[in-house]
Amino acid sequence: MTANPPDPQPETTPGLEPGGSVTPGDTPPIESSTSATNYREPDLPSERTNWLVIGGIALVVVVIAVLLVVRSI
Repeated sequence: MTANPPDPQPETTPGLEPGGSVTPGDTPPIESSTSATNYREPDLPSERTNWLVIGGIALVVVVIAVLLVVRSI
């Protein structure tokens, strides 16, 4: 792989002092970012859907518990 990294190299970036700091009043170089992508976060389910899922899980647990109690009798 011969591609250069997307971030600027401090050794070859103009305006940087030794150690990587910038001179007073100078703007530091921009580094690459992935925050401006077109990916859209999916919408979260509603609170009602969350409670329905929790209720369904609780119902399954109760049914299994009842079946285990009935079987042990």
